[in-house]
Amino acid sequence: MSKEPARQSVRHGAGAPDDGPITRQRILVCALEIIDRDGIEALSMRRLGKALDRDPMTLYRHAPNKAALLDGVAESVLDQLEVGDGDEGDWVTQLRAVARGFRRLALDHPQVVPLLVTRPLSTPLGLRPLGTLRPLEDILGLLTRAGFSDAEALHVYRALFGFLYGHVLNELQELVERPDETDDLLRLGLHRLPIGEFPLLRGLAPVLASYDGEAELERGLDILFAGLSATLARDSDGAAPAVV
Repeated sequence: MSKEPARQSVRHGAGAPDDGPITRQRILVCALEIIDRDGIEALSMRRLGKALDRDPMTLYRHAPNKAALLDGVAESVLDQLEVGDGDEGDWVTQLRAVARGFRRLALDHPQVVPLLVTRPLSTPLGLRPLGTLRPLEDILGLLTRAGFSDAEALHVYRALFGFLYGHVLNELQELVERPDETDDLLRLGLHRLPIGEFPLLRGLAPVLASYDGEAELERGLDILFAGLSATLARDSDGAAPAVV
């Protein structure tokens, strides 16, 4: 869906202090840079003020507290998630593009992922920042225009983002214990498991060691969309929009 003129994406690298006026946009850019570099816990009004070469008290005009600041950062990142308007292909193609875009944002800003995944889940829907709800509204619009009922569209959204949240958290935490080892059991630390136990897991060492986040995403989407299409077609009185 085309972006509204007032919705501007935060651009990385634009937070360096200068003599220009302090705006919410500049504050969010700088806050994102701090989080990207040092994590959420490193962000404070004092540190942000220092990075912008301003008295921290002046920042409270644009963000009353750290929670509001974090919400603004989440909004600014999600604002970069493109959702098609339905004219550029079938619903599966459109949602694949959304999924790929969400993964790219997570990989570009791994320190922000808790703000995109876990923080919203602890906040009632109606109290979340409006910018974090726009992808939901846009995707519901895309799916209802494709022929889904409102309830079906919500079901598809929940299934898609439930999968995406799990995927990005898993991909960002796919760590090897000894990356220089050539033996997959040693690389993953699976040699520490009790001998004779977890035979299937030990046998999957080569597959686990060759984890490919992009390929896993596409494989998961194939399964998800095939299942959704079959389920919705079976449960609906009429024919649900088909996977093409």
